[in-house]
Amino acid sequence: MEKGYVQVYTGDGKGKTTAALGLAIRAAGAGLKVYIAQFLKQGAYSELKALERFADYITLEQFGTGKFIRGNPDAADISAGKKGLAAVRAAFSSGAYDVVVMEEAGVAEKFGVVSTDDLLAVIREKPEAVELVITGRGVSGHVLAAADLITEMREIRHYYLNGVMARTGIES
Repeated sequence: MEKGYVQVYTGDGKGKTTAALGLAIRAAGAGLKVYIAQFLKQGAYSELKALERFADYITLEQFGTGKFIRGNPDAADISAGKKGLAAVRAAFSSGAYDVVVMEEAGVAEKFGVVSTDDLLAVIREKPEAVELVITGRGVSGHVLAAADLITEMREIRHYYLNGVMARTGIES
């Protein structure tokens, strides 16, 4: 790509990760290399199994402790966030990737696992020809102001409110 942009998928509705993964698969189909850093996640989510089929084009790493953050993050959460930021920077400097996805970085920012300044620095450091995608609820106004494209997923109705938990292959 000649020019890469900064995309943000945020909001309280479902579909932010799904949209980013769809973009990653589309990029892989076009022969582009994709790096996905999953902030806050740790575990065998269904997307990991699916993306193994695209291993020649898509690299995915998780940077989370695997537990839900309530209140302030602990040292392990913050350490995992720093490792994720370092991995994104390494992906930039490697020159090997056309698309970099920071999945759930908005939530990591909201809970203080990574700072707004960290995300803004990553945006500034993004190589000109790399597309950067940041997902997650609660992305700050400062990060939104630095984005070229913003999509807000808005919940209108969700079956979770009727007691339906995350289903394998659909939400997890």
